[in-house]
Amino acid sequence: MALKRRNKVDASFSMSSMTDIVFLLLIFFMVTSTLIAPNALKLLLPQSNNQTAAKPITTVSITADLKYHVNIDGKVKRVAFHEIEPALQNAIGENPEAYVSLHADRTVPIEQVVKVMNIAKRNKYKMILATSPEGR
Repeated sequence: MALKRRNKVDASFSMSSMTDIVFLLLIFFMVTSTLIAPNALKLLLPQSNNQTAAKPITTVSITADLKYHVNIDGKVKRVAFHEIEPALQNAIGENPEAYVSLHADRTVPIEQVVKVMNIAKRNKYKMILATSPEGR
């Protein structure tokens, strides 16, 4: 008895369905990534070996012992943390192009720096983080 198998397995593979799936996934991730708004502060960070062209209206300084100082009309005044926001509002007012320079000692915890940045974000001030030149 000579029986032949009639159903042969085709070894070829069609990639068209795979490219459709990849294309749909690509569209899905592109759409969902634009919906995600990161909760980050946008900072103007000058290069440590260059100087920024923006001129700050006032400065906020944080010393190594976590004391806050605000420069108002050329006079440096020591303030408590809760007094920083009113002092900046008085110094800057409603200026939409207000730049505030933040000078923090390198030993200051980043949490203290972020608190001052949050004050600037709430009031829509542009913050410049002051750095020292490289090589020092």
